[in-house]
Amino acid sequence: MISSSAFLIGGTASGSGKTTLTLGIMAALKARGLAVQPFKCGPDFIDPSLHKMVTGEISSNLDLRMCGRVFCNEIFDSRLVGKDVAVVEGVMGLFDGGMASSAALAAELKLPVILIVDARSAAESVAAVVKGFEEYATDVEIAGVIFNRVGSKRHRELIEKGMQGKCSSRILGFFPRDIRFEIPDRHLGLHMGEENPLDASQLKLLVQAIENHIDLDALLQISSYAKASVQSDATATSGNKKQVRLAVARDQAFCFYYEDNLRILEKGGAELIFFSPLTDQTLPENCHGVYFGGGYPELHAEKLSCNHSMLESVRKFAESGGIIYGECGGFMYLCAEILTRDHKSHEMSGVFPFHVKMKPRLSRLGYRRPTLLQDCFLGNKEQNLHGHEFHYSELVECPETTKTVYQLDDQSNEGFIVNNVIGGYIHLHFGNSQENVLSFINHLEKTEILT
Repeated sequence: MISSSAFLIGGTASGSGKTTLTLGIMAALKARGLAVQPFKCGPDFIDPSLHKMVTGEISSNLDLRMCGRVFCNEIFDSRLVGKDVAVVEGVMGLFDGGMASSAALAAELKLPVILIVDARSAAESVAAVVKGFEEYATDVEIAGVIFNRVGSKRHRELIEKGMQGKCSSRILGFFPRDIRFEIPDRHLGLHMGEENPLDASQLKLLVQAIENHIDLDALLQISSYAKASVQSDATATSGNKKQVRLAVARDQAFCFYYEDNLRILEKGGAELIFFSPLTDQTLPENCHGVYFGGGYPELHAEKLSCNHSMLESVRKFAESGGIIYGECGGFMYLCAEILTRDHKSHEMSGVFPFHVKMKPRLSRLGYRRPTLLQDCFLGNKEQNLHGHEFHYSELVECPETTKTVYQLDDQSNEGFIVNNVIGGYIHLHFGNSQENVLSFINHLEKTEILT
């Protein structure tokens, strides 16, 4: 066994400051020369991109409900090879989400929890919050506490007084509320890491604040973790070593991909050819299929709509029987039209005869376990898939003649299929259903190259 440090940063609630402090701790540990491996609890796309921005390492999603216990354990161990410390950012409040909660993940991976407590508008009372979390957490250890948004020296003293003799968690720091640091956000959350929402000066300011106000030495001391020296590769698939070329749309409009999905596709035999529907004129040459992930097509709808040659290339590929898989934003691009919030219409590829309208409020949110209604390139009829849905748009015109491909647990149907094109709002994760990747690769292998 090899010794390292590993811990989960959890919060008392959403908005407690988990992401800011997680990024700061990751960046500060990296600045000390440590090899930091980031992870994210839950199905989020944005936080992992921010983790990669500050650490330079791919951040894997660890989601017991969507990815399964085996995948989470294996990917955690395999990613730790050659690293000094693992930092897992939690989701929502520590216990929120049942089996998908941060607490459940910490218990599964046997990780100590560092609890972030928003101390704004309270003093001694925050000790009661910490005590309640300590007593409620029967399966996990709350090893340390960081109090966020502390207003003054006097505020700190009152918190310390309330904690003294009543709570067992070690106080690791008091983070001041006057640190001028904010990550820009929008309707689907914070800005992606690829957009560099934090410049070098902001990141330097955050690292300095972390070093000044949080005891990182104590944090590393209480989070010692013994890892196995040899790990299996959770993204490995078996039974298919054939090479196919899969075009993957990746730019500012299509940026929501589970990185482990891409690794699983590669392990399954796919060579990934990245392209931009925003700037490239046509689909890449000599590809067996196309993968459109999610993202922000609504923010780039005008530019996407004006790239007529790319739209025509996608349309012809679909009409010729080419295999295309599109999810959420990628599905929207495969529809006929996007109606943005400013009431403007933007023509899309028209592979599906649907019109998509952006809404001011969230349309759907939650985990999904779709069952395939027919044999297709994603698998056989009655096979289960696993994913998550989160979007602000809806279909306003949906012809009844269009075939659906998924049935959900509530017996409703989702996802659509036209020829060899499958599209829907659900973001699939292949960690718990790698046999579906093999089906995808096998179908691509048998497909004539059409680009």
